[in-house]
Parts: sequence; structure tokens; C-alpha cells
Amino acid sequence: MELISGFFAQAFELVIRQFWALLSTPINPSTRLFWLYLVCAAVVALGVYYLGRKGSDVKSDKSRGFLAFLFPKSVWDNPSAWLDLKFFVVNQFTGKLLYTGLTVITMATAFYWVTGGTSLVDVVRDSELPGLTEFVVSILFMLVMTAISDFVAFYIHYLQHKIPLLWEFHKVHHSPEVMHPISNYREHPVDNIVYKFCIGGVYGSVLGGVSVTLGYLPNIPTVLGVPFLVFMFNIGGYHLRHSHVWLRWPGRWSMVFPSPAHHQVHHSCHPEHLDKNFAFLFPIWDVLFRTYHMPKDNRDVKFGIHGMEETEYTSVWKLYSLPFRNVFRKLKAGQSLTVNEEPRQDEAGRG
Repeated sequence: MELISGFFAQAFELVIRQFWALLSTPINPSTRLFWLYLVCAAVVALGVYYLGRKGSDVKSDKSRGFLAFLFPKSVWDNPSAWLDLKFFVVNQFTGKLLYTGLTVITMATAFYWVTGGTSLVDVVRDSELPGLTEFVVSILFMLVMTAISDFVAFYIHYLQHKIPLLWEFHKVHHSPEVMHPISNYREHPVDNIVYKFCIGGVYGSVLGGVSVTLGYLPNIPTVLGVPFLVFMFNIGGYHLRHSHVWLRWPGRWSMVFPSPAHHQVHHSCHPEHLDKNFAFLFPIWDVLFRTYHMPKDNRDVKFGIHGMEETEYTSVWKLYSLPFRNVFRKLKAGQSLTVNEEPRQDEAGRG
């Protein structure tokens, strides 16, 4: 009896802790919904709005005010937008707890194996502030780690589109018909587990190799406790990536620096946009692997799943359950779940 009551007490404590973490999201710099990131995105959107009024290639109704531009009825009248909000809240108490814990365990285990038994927690806890030489090493360490993790993320993302089993779960993220910042969190827990497991393993292995080679683990420069490059990425209009606000950098700059347009094209179900722009931080990966595509304007950008005229993803339950149903149906039909298919987005017109 005591064991059962203890279990429920711990479960209740975990739920309460997660509830307060959800409420504190806007004031926590380590979350993507930190108020500063949202304000910076709004400021960038304001610039796009005025460019649109001056007749740029951005689709814009010049008669609208800025708030109507930032929160258009075409987005918020769509049930898909509100489904993202409901799924975000529910997922904070389900999938997020699962894949976050898995990431930490995977990274720590990989570090332990590579270093021959050293605890990652102990190394991080015992790290000291660097001197000038160590600071230079920290900068190089930050650049190398960021490049490695971003490439791994790019390749995992590529596989999530190319391998039918992974695509069924990743498809949830591509199902919104309209997008806003919370749409970023429409991700199936299984999709996140695959991503976090791979990233955690690679990251922990590289950290272990660096620790063994240097004899210590360099500190990555941070701002408000957030890695510097991640912080700069977040304040650079990050939230516009999942939105209706079209912003692309001119010329070849869009191949070097990530723009909201780069990721919006990735979410587009237009035939020319399928399986393009997988990169997160560095579009150069798409350039090198010939998956880069950047139209001059967003006239052909339409969000959703290619071939699916009417979405099936209409409730929180369906966002969780449909991928499992689809996998079961494909197994029952004898279809392969491990080979590449073309086009990756949706071969039968239905999930």
C-alpha cells in the first residue's frame, strides 16, 4: 500500500512541477517561447509588414493594420491553429517528459562509454571559468559542436522524410494547414524520441572524445544560460519559421543564414517544395546535398501534407494515434517501412 501511495505521490509531484514549468515558459530563456524571442520575432515581422506596404514581393493586404497582419483571421479562424495549442499543452505532460529524459540518459551513457567510465554530470559540475587560451578553445568548441549537431539533425530530418516508418510519425509535424509559433510543437513523441536519441548519442560521444583529448570539457559561451549561437538564432526571428510571415534573405545569403522562408518552403506541400530545406541552422547542408530550394516569393507556399485534400489530423487523440494506425495498416498490407520512396510526402493521398 505504501508503495502504491508513494508512486502516486511522485506522479502528482511530477505533474505539478511540469504544470509550473508550463506556466513559467514565457520567462524561461531556455524555452523557445521566452518573451524576448517572441518580441524579437514580432519586431522582425513589423519590418516585413512595412516592406509589404511598400510593394515588396511579400504577399500582404496593404489595407490591414499591423496586428491584423500579425494575427490574421485566415490563420486563427482555422481549427488547425487551435489544435496546435491544445496539443502543445497536452504534450507537455506526456511526450515531453518521455523524450527529454531519454535525451539526458542517452547523452550521459554515450559520454560514459567514450571516456571509459567518467560521469558527464561530474565533469560539467567541476568545470571552471576559462582563461584567455581556454576561452579561444571554448569558441572553437562551440562552433565545432554546433556544426556537428546541426549536420546530424539535418540528416535525421532527411531520414524522417525518406523512411516510411519514420515519416508516419514525422507527418504529424507537417499536418498543420496554417502555422504559428506553437505549430512548432506539433511533434509526435515517437518522432522526438528518434531525434533526441540520435542527437543525444552523437553529442555525448563527441563530448566524451573532447574530454579525453583535452583532459577537460570546455565551457560553451552562454547568454542567460542559453548557448550563445542558439540564443542568437532564437532572437533572429526564429518564431517566424512557423508562421505566415514570409522573409527570405537576398541572393546567396539565404544559402548561408537560416531564414523563415527556408523552413516555410520545407513545410509547403507544393510539388516543387517536397523534401526540400531540411537544415535547421545552416542551409549549407541543403546546398551541399542538393535539397536546397528557395523561390522568390511565397505565392506557391501552401502548408499541409501533399495529396491530402482534407486532413485527418483533427484532434489531439488523432495526432497521437494515427501514425500507429498507419504503420499497422502498411504492415498488414505487406508494404515496406524501411526503404526510400518517391515522393516522400504522401504516396496515397491519405495518411
